[in-house]
Parts: sequence; C-alpha cells; structure tokens
Amino acid sequence: MELIRGVHNLAERHHGCVASIGNYDGLHLGHRQVLRQLSEQAREDGLPSLVMCFEPTPLEFFCGDKAPARLSTFREKVEQLGAMGIDRFFCVRFDPELAEMSPEQFVRDLLVDGIGVRHLVVGDDFRFGRDRSGDFNTLEVAGRTHGFEVVDTPSYSVDGIRVSSTIVRESLAKGDLGLAERMLGRPYSMSGRVVRGDQLGRQLGFPTANLRVGRHKPPLRGVYAVRIRGLGQVRAGMASLGTRPTVDGTEMRLEVHIFDFGEDIYGRHIQVEFARRLRTEKRFDSVELMTEQLHRDGRDAHRVLGV
Repeated sequence: MELIRGVHNLAERHHGCVASIGNYDGLHLGHRQVLRQLSEQAREDGLPSLVMCFEPTPLEFFCGDKAPARLSTFREKVEQLGAMGIDRFFCVRFDPELAEMSPEQFVRDLLVDGIGVRHLVVGDDFRFGRDRSGDFNTLEVAGRTHGFEVVDTPSYSVDGIRVSSTIVRESLAKGDLGLAERMLGRPYSMSGRVVRGDQLGRQLGFPTANLRVGRHKPPLRGVYAVRIRGLGQVRAGMASLGTRPTVDGTEMRLEVHIFDFGEDIYGRHIQVEFARRLRTEKRFDSVELMTEQLHRDGRDAHRVLGV
C-alpha cells in the first residue's frame, strides 16, 4: 500500500481512483464492510482503491484533550488498511484552513482536482465540510456536476447494536472485551516497540516488556490477561496499562509480563492482544502488597488463558 502524506505529495499519477473518506479508527466490522465495497468497486472500475483520513482527527482538532481516545495508532491503521488490500492511504492534515472549507470547496479541491475520484464509497452517516454541513445528498449533487458516482453503505449491527468506534471504545473502558471483540471481528490489541523501563518489575520477580502508549490516550486501562504476538509462537502473559500509582508514576505505560520467557527483546515490535480484564488499576500501600497482588494476577491470567 502506498502512503501519501499531505496534499502537497499528490502527483499526477494519483489522479483517478475509487475512494472512501473517514477516520477508520480501530477498523471495526462496519469499516470493513465499507472497505470491501470499496475494493470491489475499484476492481470493477480497474482503478486503485484509496482511503482518505485526517491527522489529527477532526475531533482532536476541535476538542483537544477532551477528544475521545484512539482505538489505533497511525502505524496500526496503516498496517490494518494494507492488510485489507487497500492500494493507497491518503493522509490529509486537518488544520484551520481545512476546517473552514465549504463542502463544495472540499469536493473540488480534494476529491476532483486532488485525487480525481471516479467512485466515492461512504458510510450512511458521513458528514464533511465546514460545520459538518455536507452529507450524502451534497455528494450526490456534486457527483452529477463533476462526473463521479457516490455509493453509501448501510450500518452494520452486532447483537442488535449498531457497530461504531464509540461503542467499541465504551465497551473497552467498561472491561467488556467480548463485545469489543465481536464489533471488531478480532480481539482488541495494541502494538509497539519494546523500550527499557526502570527494571522494577524484574526486581519484584515480574520482568516486563515496556511499550510506550503511542496515542492520544488509551481506550482502556487496568490489568489484563493477554496474548503476545511477534515473538515467533504466540505467548501468554499479563499486562498492566496505566500510570503505576503505587510508585507515583505519571507516564501512561503498557507493561507486559510474558510467562516462561527470558529472551532480550529490547527494540522488537510486538502486538499485545487483550483477552480479559483482571482488575482495575489501583494504588497499593506498599510494594510488598503490590507484589502479592501480582502473584494473584498471574494465577488468574494463567487460568483465563488456559496455560
């Protein structure tokens, strides 16, 4: 998949495509339905498939720290879209100029002059342009003027609930990993490169692989039974996602203890798949009490994972 970062990196060869626009955060089953339709239309037209996203997201631009947590990092999104066979990922910087674009200017500058869209595939709730004033009807009218077709895709439901990034985020925050998994079509996971920590876990008998949380803020926190991918065979373990209040930590970290594993993996990129929340994060009165709880967590994680 080709990554195009910014309008200034569009070239003549990028003109002509079948496109979709959206945040695609988490790439849940609703997103995948849209992208399957995108790929099918692209094959039928003999054109590249293109997904357009924004960095930062519009909500992050307008709401700052009050914006919802991201389900996936930029790198994870790129990897997920590539795995689905999307040809091009066009990342547009969301800035004051873009925020003030009318729907008509957005269509003309980005969709027509920018990528030469021939077919546009969007979800049935898609809105765009200044004050989110553009919708599917706006696109249909613009398509008749500029010579492209617009296709919408209906909502996708699981257990009678409309699948959305918001519902996935809420289910993760409540510890309902089962509902999140059903909406994502896979277990929720986070990935990153293993970095050096302060070695406290090793001193306590629980050495950890530490990952920086490379996103605006995580959609979940607590202690979890996990599976780890990227180290050959799938490994079992437990992970803590939080700020480590017992030792007065402030930085959000994902600390992963891999069962029966002693290899040096600093610098390796791993994926941590969350199986079940064991408990919420808490502050202990002493490191000794925290260590006792870690032993209980380990036993619980072994039972959950069947190892």
